[in-house]
Amino acid sequence: MRFHRRPLAASPFRSFFARPVTDPPEERPPQVTGVNLHGSLQLRHVDVGSCNGCEVEITSALGPSYDAGQFGARLVASPRHADGLLVTGVVTHNMEGPLRQTLAALPRPAVVVACGDCAVNGGIFRGAQGVSAILGELLTPDVVIPGCPPHPSDIVRALRTLSGR
Repeated sequence: MRFHRRPLAASPFRSFFARPVTDPPEERPPQVTGVNLHGSLQLRHVDVGSCNGCEVEITSALGPSYDAGQFGARLVASPRHADGLLVTGVVTHNMEGPLRQTLAALPRPAVVVACGDCAVNGGIFRGAQGVSAILGELLTPDVVIPGCPPHPSDIVRALRTLSGR
């Protein structure tokens, strides 16, 4: 009895051997202002009013595929345990007070990371009725990660520059 091998193109496992169909992300380096924490980076994430696109990409950056945790970056539940603040979205009227309270609860020195176009320049929500300000009008971010939403590799690259790993 002879067995016949199917060609690789007709194999049900051809996707394991094929190259990715997507294009690589465009190179947009994060803007970092001379901050280096040398080791671990504990961030408190605050969504001040976004569409949750950036949150999905942050979750992907911290997940097993991009694994920002191997470079010392992780999210913490309390601002008192954080080295910095990771802000997404444009600042709404309802979230301006909680943002200021969270920033006041951070131990000093603290870094502020603006993630996504909404946090950087207002994005598509700039000038909307419920918008109080963009993050740059309230405080100066130490790290700016552009993109709508930013690619997880851009987020990991920015967090690596902060942690120094």
